[in-house]
Amino acid sequence: MFDVKLITENREEVLRSLKNRNFKDLSIVDEIERLSGRRKDLINEFEKTKALQNSRSKEMPIVMKNGTDQEKTDLKNELKLLSEQVKSYAPQLREVEDSLNELLLSIPNMLSDKTPVGKDENDNAVIRVEGEMPSFGFQPLEHFDIAKSGLDMERGVKLSGARFVVYSAEMASLERALMNYMVDSAVQNGYVEIVPPVLVNRETMTGSGQLPKFEDDAYKTTEDMFLIPTAEVSLVNLHRDEIIPVSALPFNYVAYTPCFRREAGSYGKDTRGIIRLHQFNKVELVKFTLPEKSEEELINLTQNAENILKGLGLHYRVVELCSGDIGFNAMRTYDIEVWLPGQNCFREISSCSNTGDFQARRASVRFKRDDGKKTEFVHILNGSGLAIDRCIVAILENYQQPDGSVKVPEVLKPYMGKEVITF
Repeated sequence: MFDVKLITENREEVLRSLKNRNFKDLSIVDEIERLSGRRKDLINEFEKTKALQNSRSKEMPIVMKNGTDQEKTDLKNELKLLSEQVKSYAPQLREVEDSLNELLLSIPNMLSDKTPVGKDENDNAVIRVEGEMPSFGFQPLEHFDIAKSGLDMERGVKLSGARFVVYSAEMASLERALMNYMVDSAVQNGYVEIVPPVLVNRETMTGSGQLPKFEDDAYKTTEDMFLIPTAEVSLVNLHRDEIIPVSALPFNYVAYTPCFRREAGSYGKDTRGIIRLHQFNKVELVKFTLPEKSEEELINLTQNAENILKGLGLHYRVVELCSGDIGFNAMRTYDIEVWLPGQNCFREISSCSNTGDFQARRASVRFKRDDGKKTEFVHILNGSGLAIDRCIVAILENYQQPDGSVKVPEVLKPYMGKEVITF
């Protein structure tokens, strides 16, 4: 959740961050300040009224013993009125706090000072390019023309509708091989493997920053439960409402899950193939760390995701997202984009973000330093390590052969038990 103190104490900084994000309704800042002021006034009024009630209550035994009938009646009436006034503050305060929290939940994270300012994706900065761009003695095909017998879109539509797929035979094996390779690599880098629920409650979706903003994009059940759009949702909430000893940090988690998104991207784009699906598979990396370590951990997280692509021998680039393209939860983000020769372009395959204390505030994940003073919010980072379906696209297009077969990357051969995929 957005920190209300940032608005009341650093109004111009907040407005600048929102403007750089292209946030539409800047008047929300004024309303938050008004509600915050009203909340403070109500608390002060309650405390004064409660103090007067306590003071007058202490006088009751003396008045009842020594006072006149009129004095007794007047004090009783006064205490009754004070009691009603004290009780009246609770619903007023609840109403104000509910309205305030609703607004705070709708504001995106503050940007890092290091996040470049830009209007949209065209202003993102390419940080580095890695690997060799493959060359072909033939016109490279797109993935859906290569794996015609392994990516069954027609049966996906029959079973579930548009933007669903059935993997079969060697494509199913490739999906499983990639999952095992990614999880094994993460575990070797010190991540703890987690198998979390993929059906979560509203509090979990809110804690990770998915609600209320992205509720229309989520698959919701009749019991007010949600299918996760990413394992980040479950992993971020593992330590919800906990105070973590500083000695236990950092926590590094990896999880493989199916992911579900009602909105699979821009309408009319990527209608063929598996670039944009309503159900897809992903290995997610999440870190809980000290605030002073989070920038360093963002670099480590990004390198962990990059190493998967290096192992697969894929050409890619790292892009830092500008203020107008960065996600709702993030304060700083690096996207990793893999080269797809069939499409003749780079496409996002991982997004590695530092959310600072933004998600930790929503999920109330805190830690206490050894000096035993006040608790602080941890910093939480997340990244795809990687999106498996897009990895399949990249392997098919980069390792395609003139005869229509696809070479298996060296690191996947032990997992698949073969060197070539044929269709």
